[in-house]
Amino acid sequence: MNCIIIDDEPLALELLEDNIRMVDSLNLVASCRSATQAMQAMQEQQVDLIFCDIQMPGINGLQFVKSLAQKPLIIFVTAYDQFALDGFELDVVDYLLKPVALERFLKACNKATTIFEQSKRAAEADPAKRKKYIFLYADYNLIKVNHDDITYIEGLKDYVKIYLASVPKAIISRVTIKSLESQLPVDEFFRVHKSYIVNLEHVHSIRKGRIKIAGVEIPFSDSYKDVITRMTGKLT
Repeated sequence: MNCIIIDDEPLALELLEDNIRMVDSLNLVASCRSATQAMQAMQEQQVDLIFCDIQMPGINGLQFVKSLAQKPLIIFVTAYDQFALDGFELDVVDYLLKPVALERFLKACNKATTIFEQSKRAAEADPAKRKKYIFLYADYNLIKVNHDDITYIEGLKDYVKIYLASVPKAIISRVTIKSLESQLPVDEFFRVHKSYIVNLEHVHSIRKGRIKIAGVEIPFSDSYKDVITRMTGKLT
């Protein structure tokens, strides 16, 4: 799960960052000092889980969560217990009181992971509920991209280039390839190299170390041979 932290206290951010690094199922994509910074981060990255303080200057945590049209999973982390009822009325995953014991933190993370995986399995089991598009932040806009229009994706450190069948110019978006991979259907898009994801629908042919797709050849690594087997049903 991609997650972000929102807390105006630097020490609180550091402690949460350390705890999150201990949880294999979490990928921290942003540490934010305000709700405004969090909104910007959510425009640039897919966010599945938010660790959010409540008492913050400007927009507080409760106001921020209420403002979200589509809410990720929320875990409040605060020094104040009087907002617990308000928090749970927002259907949050958990409400943690500072200082948070590691055992209590891990329990909340496990709960969030279970909810996330159950929701993902339910969506994958029902094709009618599966989204057929993603929104990407590019050229100062949120751009809607249909899954079936994507031929392949190239990762470039903190950026990706998304190549489309409908237009010759690739979309460049400030998001990691790992983050983007987590947003795409696992039975349609396959990571074949540390820097490449392919859409199986557009694959033309596969030969030793190379995949031909959309008129170009891209590499696949030996470490991804099992992925090629899953794509084709054939041993490589």
